[in-house]
Amino acid sequence: MQNIRIEKTTCPKEKPGNDNPLTFGTIFTDHMFEMDYEVGKGWYDPRVVPYHKLEMEPSCMVFHYGQEMFEGLKAYKTEDERVLLFRPDKNIERANRSNSRLCIPEIPEDVFLDALKAVVNVDQDWIPTKPGTSLYIRPFVIATDPFLGVRPSYTYKFMIILSPVGAYYASGLNPVKIWIEDEYVRAVKGGIGEAKTGGNYVASLASQVKAHDEGYSQVLWLDGVHRKYIEEVGAMNIFFKINGVVVTPDLNGSILPGVTRNSVISLCKEWGIPVEERQISVDEIVKAGKNGTMEECFGTGTAAVISPVGELRFGDDRMPIGGGKIGELTQKFYDTITGIQLGEISGPEGWIVEVK
Repeated sequence: MQNIRIEKTTCPKEKPGNDNPLTFGTIFTDHMFEMDYEVGKGWYDPRVVPYHKLEMEPSCMVFHYGQEMFEGLKAYKTEDERVLLFRPDKNIERANRSNSRLCIPEIPEDVFLDALKAVVNVDQDWIPTKPGTSLYIRPFVIATDPFLGVRPSYTYKFMIILSPVGAYYASGLNPVKIWIEDEYVRAVKGGIGEAKTGGNYVASLASQVKAHDEGYSQVLWLDGVHRKYIEEVGAMNIFFKINGVVVTPDLNGSILPGVTRNSVISLCKEWGIPVEERQISVDEIVKAGKNGTMEECFGTGTAAVISPVGELRFGDDRMPIGGGKIGELTQKFYDTITGIQLGEISGPEGWIVEVK
């Protein structure tokens, strides 16, 4: 690819102290990556520049038709000062699947990876090292044509911003309570549910507010056709351990293919733990919750990594899980994946990429 131009800030920000708790997604580093696209020219002018506000036309297509994609991954710093990315190839692959579905030009994989490495390398001093912290990486693409017509944009901007973060949930690794939604739907097969785009998340807000008002952290969605089959949580994929078998909804076209989800399935196979990707009805979950065969439940995602679930609620049915404690297998997944991310445990080949 072209050389990445680097312009360093002349006014560095004050970094958060080690004793200050990091609220997820509220602090941003000194620099960002930018690259532009034009039809007939392709992606051009890759650069790392000081973090700045954007100046855009009010008529930019992203504001009116929502043509945008985003991703999320993390960087970690080891005790010997190495900077590591966890499975960035999977995020890049998923980003380009989202781009394809949203009629956004794909970004060459090597260009994408070089961009990630470049901006993280410039701001590596921002990577927190306290347990449970990391540097969250947010790549995104927006349509920038100043045009009020429904068509794919002819111009785009690709950016990457960075944020030092702590736990996604305020409860940390303590079990969260999940509301199973039976009124609203998030996505349907054939729609954009498997793309990582803002439309999927804004569709979840009404239900999220309702769940929060009832004391629940997140919403677990049912399929949009039958209103019967488990899909995903607002910010996570979902797993259940029922009678010794780990089960998770299969990727059916409306579920986001999570990188941590894929990692958990791979670890199950490596450890010889029965794992099934299949259709799971809410009736099966309620039954398992009531008869005691629901042994563990947890969510997976980049932000939270592994999040134990301590209660599910569907209508008037409340299903406590694990006595309010994290399950043994859930803990093992968390310890293993975070250990790999921090370079403390050797993971499968290719899972860790060093930033140099």
